[in-house]
Amino acid sequence: MPAVGGLTAPMLTSLTNALGVPRNVLAADDQIEHAWTTLPRLIAQIPVEHRSETLVRMCVAVATGLFDAAINYAWNAAVVELREKVRRFGLAVVPQVTNKPFDERTLVELKDADLLQLCLKLNLISEEGYFFLDQCRDTRNNFSAAHPTMGGLDEHEFIAFLNRCAKHALSNEHNPRGVDIQGLIGAVKGARFTAQQVDAWAERLAQTFDAQRELLIGTLHGIYCDPASGEEARVNALSICERLAASFSPRTKSDLVDRHQDYLAKGEEARHKASQAFFERLGLLALLSETELHALVTSAARNLLSVHNAYNNFYNEPPFAERLAAVTGQNRVPETAQYEFVHAVVTCATGNQWGISNAAMGDYEKMIRSFSPQEIRIMLQLLEQNTIVRARVMAHGRCRTQFAQLVRLLDGSSVPTSARQAYEGWLTVPV
Repeated sequence: MPAVGGLTAPMLTSLTNALGVPRNVLAADDQIEHAWTTLPRLIAQIPVEHRSETLVRMCVAVATGLFDAAINYAWNAAVVELREKVRRFGLAVVPQVTNKPFDERTLVELKDADLLQLCLKLNLISEEGYFFLDQCRDTRNNFSAAHPTMGGLDEHEFIAFLNRCAKHALSNEHNPRGVDIQGLIGAVKGARFTAQQVDAWAERLAQTFDAQRELLIGTLHGIYCDPASGEEARVNALSICERLAASFSPRTKSDLVDRHQDYLAKGEEARHKASQAFFERLGLLALLSETELHALVTSAARNLLSVHNAYNNFYNEPPFAERLAAVTGQNRVPETAQYEFVHAVVTCATGNQWGISNAAMGDYEKMIRSFSPQEIRIMLQLLEQNTIVRARVMAHGRCRTQFAQLVRLLDGSSVPTSARQAYEGWLTVPV
């Protein structure tokens, strides 16, 4: 900033002398100097594109000690930028958030207080920003040259005012863009998305503000669970959520669980089952209750065992094994479901006298390697009980060798003391 003290100080003295008023009706020279030397640091916070003629006028006001005029110019610049933030968010989207008509004229005619509240609701400013900018609004209304003032301002008050406007309104903070809700729903219910469309919509949801993103994810969950939704709509909704699942906020997860429980409480079985599949596909089964996880695991285990004991099992097992691995891989198996889980996996992995399902063995081995100490104990005790796997191991050498190979997949450090003897005994069986 250019040095102005040597120019303005004599001019202000001459001016007040000419009018016959005391020099102290204006800011003192040292106050002007303090504010002027602080201006570069404050203006540096403001991007070049926001340094309009309004800020030039503000600087001129500061140079002459007119802090009441300076804060008015600073506030006008802040209001202009807040309106631009709303425009960038999307005028057509604002009514979907506020449930009120909104257009360019409405934006221009908004009172400053209402503009701040709208920006807060759209997440264009933070709660902290709203608090400080609302204080600036009150200061501007009562102490600026825009209205008869309640008193004077010194350089410290001006510096604080400009700092808040620069930090919370004029800086290039993240400006979320609103998502056209009706446009999203219409697209989801249309044709099957391409990979590029999924990426585009996921990016839009990622960029919008938290409250709208949570609402839209809930909407997509509802579309997926609606029995009336077409398969393309369900796949589209799921595809977008899969892209965003890793970044779901705690509030989003809580909302999804609440929706899921509502389906159960209302007896909407079709929606509830679809919601379970939604949680499973997104890797969120850990959010469900212990009771639901028990039901999911035991159901998948029984289905696998049923297919294993049926005709042509070697060809039919893989998808059922994959489903059980997917369900149990997301969370610890509930203690109440561990027996059925282990029994199904070990029985199928041991196979029968004719062999095993080679295509399913990858999933079986993965699940066995992840057995907990309690599940290892159950596995080794299966041969002490009247089970299918015991009968096969006792009757067929191939099954005995296969079971011994499965035991070798276990982590020796996880074997509980009560099962240590049986474990070490199987390690001696030739394979």
